[in-house]
Amino acid sequence: MNLITAKTREQVVLCKEVLFAFRTNLDETTYIDLIMNMIANQSYKLVYIPNEDHTRAVAFIGYRTMHMLMLGWMIYVDDLYTDPGYRGKGYAGALLDYVDSEAAEAGIRSVHLDSGYMLHDAHRLYLNKGYVLACNHFSKRIPVSVNS
Repeated sequence: MNLITAKTREQVVLCKEVLFAFRTNLDETTYIDLIMNMIANQSYKLVYIPNEDHTRAVAFIGYRTMHMLMLGWMIYVDDLYTDPGYRGKGYAGALLDYVDSEAAEAGIRSVHLDSGYMLHDAHRLYLNKGYVLACNHFSKRIPVSVNS
């Protein structure tokens, strides 16, 4: 299985379809700069699996290394998605395994991710890969003032 770490704008463009299928809030005019900035300044990595003729990505994982006082060094998985036409081929599992190996090589002892309540197929994969339901994640939307 061919896993590629996106490092160029052209590689990010190959991921456009799966990125927009999963993250519908992205803006087509700014997503490349946004992701390139995250790669350069926020330790974000975008790893993808291309289709057979390498014209587009069919699955991807986005993750970052971070340090938290509670956990020490960890990897947080922001994004994991496989095109519906390519599901059942082990792509998501292979991408998670890749992140696990990155963590092990770096001496990082934990990988974390959040997942929506209704994503039962994803939860089954995570549990089968050794993840545990460790906590509830709370969030709060803050209204943006007109003057910001």
